[in-house]
Amino acid sequence: MHLTEKKGGQRHMKNVAVIGGAGYAGIELVRYLLGHPGFDLVAVTSDQDAGTALAELYPALTGRTDLAFVGHGVVDGMAELDAAFLAVPHTAAMEMAPALLGRGICVFDLSADFRLKDAAVYERFYGARHSAPELLAQAVYGLPEVNRPLLKQQAQGREGTPASVPRSALVACPGCYPTASTLALAPALAAGFAAEGTAVVNAVSGVSGAGRTPRQGNHFCSANENVNAYGVATHRHLPEIAQVLAWQAGRRVPVVFTPHLAPLTRGLLATATLPLGPGACARALEDAYGAAYEEETFVQLLPYGTMPRTASVVGTNNAQVGIVLDEGNNVLVASCAIDNLGKGAASQAVQCANIVFGFEEAQGLVTNPGVV
Repeated sequence: MHLTEKKGGQRHMKNVAVIGGAGYAGIELVRYLLGHPGFDLVAVTSDQDAGTALAELYPALTGRTDLAFVGHGVVDGMAELDAAFLAVPHTAAMEMAPALLGRGICVFDLSADFRLKDAAVYERFYGARHSAPELLAQAVYGLPEVNRPLLKQQAQGREGTPASVPRSALVACPGCYPTASTLALAPALAAGFAAEGTAVVNAVSGVSGAGRTPRQGNHFCSANENVNAYGVATHRHLPEIAQVLAWQAGRRVPVVFTPHLAPLTRGLLATATLPLGPGACARALEDAYGAAYEEETFVQLLPYGTMPRTASVVGTNNAQVGIVLDEGNNVLVASCAIDNLGKGAASQAVQCANIVFGFEEAQGLVTNPGVV
């Protein structure tokens, strides 16, 4: 553990910690933060793996860091910590966030604990009481492509301090399925093209989305050579998708969401259908999506009628979006591919942190895309 160098008496890098860094999303955060020129990774926690070198558990980090995992409690005694990335399970984040925020530390939560604005909805889908409902209004939903203005507001300093010194922001980083579903449908909804009716989202994710803890469904013998739907009509990301689509449409949007598990290590594809009003046409849809994404560094709108592939975005923060109009049914078919551990989790959290701390949004996130 170390502190950043100082220049002119001021730290010119931001000290950050990853809490819960031994899981797949946590170690992906580590991978990005180690190469980030503005963040100094000073601690990675895991109660279970405390004392184990990161490179011992994940040999790909050999030569990149000499950090070892420490217990979660070590962060409590750390001074000059600017941000904490919470890569812990739901319910754990809501227990940790209040104390961190009280110390002026920015919190980027990768769990679901602060994504939903209604504590009752959270409790129904996650089966646990929300212990910090007073923070739900403060939490900013961290999908930059649709919520950048609110994220930028978090970079405003306290009264009497420079704008480069953020308040203790609380950013609720989106789930992987809601990220892809929203990027697929947001431009059409925001443009008012949707008719009254149900948005149907069918999505496929790699096995890493289930996390590092072994379960029957993600054992090799269960997942290999197999595709199956799961969490049908009950998946925890359903209310999150509905919430964000409603924000884009300015009204409630009924959603049917069906996730599937595929024998991929990583990658996620969401394909959504949306009934359209009489004013929608292929050209209008192209124009709306082009206008929405032409300035977005990490969203690549494919030529009309071309559908994205997960292999093209694995290992990146990129999202590829493809659209086509089913003219016979007057239905939009929109598909989005992301890396579930990248844009669906870790790299998106870093993108949000870049905005909050006033860095270039793509800083530390330019990686080579897939080649297939």
